[in-house]
Amino acid sequence: MRFKLRQMEVFRAVMLTGSMNGAAKLLFVSQPAISRLIAHTELSLGLQLFERDKGKLTPTPEAHRLFQEVGPLFEEALRIDELARDLAKRPEGALTLCSSPSLALNFVPPVIAQYLELYPNVRLKYHTTLLADMAHELLGRKAELAVSVLPIDHPNLVVEPLATGEMVCILPQGHPLASQPAVGLAELANCRLILYSRNIPFGQLVAAAFQRANVSWTAAVDIVRAELACALVRAGAGVAIVDQFSVGQQGWPGVVTRPLRESIPLSLSLVRSRFERPSRQVQRFVRLIKEHARTGPAQVGRPRAAQCILP
Repeated sequence: MRFKLRQMEVFRAVMLTGSMNGAAKLLFVSQPAISRLIAHTELSLGLQLFERDKGKLTPTPEAHRLFQEVGPLFEEALRIDELARDLAKRPEGALTLCSSPSLALNFVPPVIAQYLELYPNVRLKYHTTLLADMAHELLGRKAELAVSVLPIDHPNLVVEPLATGEMVCILPQGHPLASQPAVGLAELANCRLILYSRNIPFGQLVAAAFQRANVSWTAAVDIVRAELACALVRAGAGVAIVDQFSVGQQGWPGVVTRPLRESIPLSLSLVRSRFERPSRQVQRFVRLIKEHARTGPAQVGRPRAAQCILP
């Protein structure tokens, strides 16, 4: 192998920092050592990676192309190295989990807290991801398990229904509509609306509901995350429609949650790669989150809790 892992590491560091000196600081080695290794790499590859002009480095087109390939490969090497260190330090292993952003506000955190209490020797890595990126996360092994607020249709994913819920209306405290037990879309259309952008699944759900109700509407503010809607409503910028899992049982201070008269249903799912056998850590987490869904964690939709749809 002419392009060795250490050479990739140094080349990547130079590309990231833009200089030999910056790469030396990043890798905690001397600047001459970086320069020598880059020169040796260019010689062994028979490829000029950088133009040098009065101490300034300019990557060649070939260097940019190579960097596109080195980046993901090196990140995977780092992931394997981190896994090896985890296996040595934590015999129980690790669990990498992702979820839709709105589920990170109220739904998933209690399950994570319970999991860590029961299995303190497991290292849990958790991040949020958009629905459009979830398949890439799972099939690229960046996550072992995903919790999605909407179903995913992908031939290489195993999708297991978890629970159902609904979209709800949120209003600032003292708003005239807050005195009603439920709010209609026609009433909301007369208010300043804060809605999900129509180019994301939540926005498409809400738009379809307005169309079914034959109600014309115009959004004053487009958002992509539920916490932005909650913060804007609390500040008095308008009213919003969000999923019930984002507001949870406690809600937001200064924000009132009301069910919609026109139902906009949701279906939570557990998602994993079809090519990976679920680890013991995944199986444990799945048991806990199913129980969490069964006991009805967050619920403000119609006068009922979100319904678990698992046996």
